[in-house]
Amino acid sequence: MDYKVDYIVLTIRKFAERYALTNKQSYAYLKRYAGIAFLDECYDAEHTLSFDTAVDDLTQVCKLHGGKLE
Repeated sequence: MDYKVDYIVLTIRKFAERYALTNKQSYAYLKRYAGIAFLDECYDAEHTLSFDTAVDDLTQVCKLHGGKLE
């Protein structure tokens, strides 16, 4: 469980870096557009990928749920 939390936190930071957001803004965006739920539910597969790929996946998931970042 600890690894999962660490992974989610680091992925939130990587998402923030890509889109020039604060960590707090990144978390709020990912929470609002189902990104956090995606990371939690798909951790087993996502944590085996690069962070760049994980951020790409998050971008697509959020877009499907109304997010506008690309």
